[in-house]
Formats: sequence, structure tokens, C-alpha cells
Amino acid sequence: MAPISVLLADDDARLRQFLELELGEEGYGVRSCSDGIEALTQIRLEPPDLLVLDWMLPDLSGVEVCQRLRATGLQLPVLMLTGRDAVQDRVQALDAGADDYLVKPFSIEELLARLRALARRAGAAAANSPAGDVLELEDLRLDLASHDVSRGGVPVHLSHTEFQLLHCLLAEAGRVQSRQSLLERVWGEGFVGDANVLDVYVRYLRRKLEPAGQPTLIQTVRGVGFLLKAGAIKEPRP
Repeated sequence: MAPISVLLADDDARLRQFLELELGEEGYGVRSCSDGIEALTQIRLEPPDLLVLDWMLPDLSGVEVCQRLRATGLQLPVLMLTGRDAVQDRVQALDAGADDYLVKPFSIEELLARLRALARRAGAAAANSPAGDVLELEDLRLDLASHDVSRGGVPVHLSHTEFQLLHCLLAEAGRVQSRQSLLERVWGEGFVGDANVLDVYVRYLRRKLEPAGQPTLIQTVRGVGFLLKAGAIKEPRP
């Protein structure tokens, strides 16, 4: 079996060399680069299984790289490294399409744990995505083979994590799913991080899937979790 491939994009040569050695020791196949343009070029030529992306890159920031990747519909799992620890900075990274973030300085053990979680999620998604399988609810359509999502025939571009969360909700549409169940299925049983990340990604999905004038889809069941079913018409904001 081929090793899980990781592309490491960071302009700190010493950190890059250290992470290359550590990830190599863990059995990953590692490539690296020092700027955003080169990262996009390498991804286009040979997409890795995972991307470790520093926020502060020359030419294009990590946020800009992530935004360009998501604009193409690529579901590549992304771990963002950043020296910024303010809430608004973390939100910006997630909004750009990062699946997880890690604030510098960090322990190598935590970085490896987060990569293992991303790899498990990506592997589970591939294993559970038979060719041609399509899930639908009302005018929402999710194609597991192509990772295409649309509502009312209009394409919806989702990040890797958004897609996995929607898949979990849509696969059991009409059933309430607990917060713990969703965290374990999307972020992995060994998830390391803030459980409120689930609320953040539910908000992202609602923003993308529930335009004004359309029925809501993701319903909150207080004290339990979330339920996917058609609800009331979403009113436009005044």
C-alpha cells in the first residue's frame, strides 16, 4: 500500500525540514515547497492526500491558496498552520476552506494527531462512496462519486469537511443525529479540538444551502443534535 502523501507548504526552512523528517518517520510520503504559487502548481501536477499549509506564505497567503483550491471544487483535506490565535483569524481560516487549524507553536504530537484524524476522515469517505451513489432530499443532491453537490440544480461548492458533514446528515435524513455522533463520524473518534467546531460547520452549510426564499434543511433539535429535513421558508434579511 502506498504511503499517505502530504504536501507541506511553509517558508520557514528549519520548520519545513523538521516536519519533513518527523512526517517521514511516521510513514508519510512528504513533498514540500516554500510559497503559495508552488503549492498550487504541485497540487495541480500531483494532488497529495493531505495538505499542511502555512498562513503566512510569500506571494499568496495560505488563506488565498485555500480559497483558490476550494473554488475549483477540490476536496483535498487542509490543515492550516498559523501564528494567529484570535477567534476571527480562526474563523477566517475555516471560511477559506481549511478543514482544521493549528496555532504555532505546536507540539509535533498534536500535529500528527490532527493529520491522522484528517486521513481517517478522507479514507472513510472514499470507502463509503460507491460509484454512482447519489443522495437526495427535496431539491438537494449529493453525488458521492464526483463529490458534486447542488440545490435546485445550482452547484454548491463545499470544503472537504462541509461535504463530509452534509453526507452524514443526508445519509440519515429525517433522523435526529446527536452532536457526539456527528463529531465522531466527521472529525474522528480521536478528535482533538473544540466541540463547537460542529456549530461552525453547520452554520457554513446553512449559509451555502439555504438561500432566502427556500425551505430550510438543517434543523436544530435543542439538547440533542441536528436533523436534516425540509422546514419553513427562509425569510430574507431586512
